Amino acid sequence: MDAVLQFIQLNWLNLLALGWFLICFKGYMYYSKRRSYDTACLASILHLYRTEWMLRMLDRDMRIADATVVANLERSVSFFASTTMLILAGLMTVLGSTEQAIDVIADIPFAVEATREEWELKLVVMITLFIYAFFKFTWSLRQYGFVSVMVGGAPTPDENISELQKQSYADRVAKMSSMAANHFNFGLRSYYFSLAMLGWFINPWLFMALSTGVVYVLYRREFKSSTLKTLMMSVGPIDEKS
Repeated sequence: MDAVLQFIQLNWLNLLALGWFLICFKGYMYYSKRRSYDTACLASILHLYRTEWMLRMLDRDMRIADATVVANLERSVSFFASTTMLILAGLMTVLGSTEQAIDVIADIPFAVEATREEWELKLVVMITLFIYAFFKFTWSLRQYGFVSVMVGGAPTPDENISELQKQSYADRVAKMSSMAANHFNFGLRSYYFSLAMLGWFINPWLFMALSTGVVYVLYRREFKSSTLKTLMMSVGPIDEKS
């Protein structure tokens, strides 16, 4: 117990910064998911577009264009999954060269001096974050594969299915596509928060400020951006503000 208390006393600022980061990271994940159920945001509006897309797909005899779109989405996710592996390899390399990295950061103004153990802990946390992103990207990739299967197995117009069956099938494919997009979004958010985590190597207070800033940027883009307004727009002038 004394060892634990001593560790907390010596590292209270880093523990505070890590706790605030987790609140920002998990808190925004929970908040955005809950708000998407009853508030217009990129996730909810794009789900409506995906439903419309799948309804139109069911009316087409040839689904080559639809399969191509899904393949393009898969390539985007695959790129980030591969990039995440390269980043993890780089972080593992830095983990084995901690002393040199500490010397580099020590020359930065306002940098807080850190022990080797603190640096290794920070690197392990960042590695954990990118492992989380990798799992999200690969799961998104698999789900887009499921979408490809569902598009390939969709009933054709000459089967004369009922409108209820058509709507039900379109809803299922759109939901699977939205699930894949959401997991891809989770992986991208991890990249945003990893940029904030870079500030932790300089100063814990900077880390907390950057974590708060990332939440603000994500909120603005997903709930208040001009992109969202354009997606919701039917007629009227376009708001040029970004």
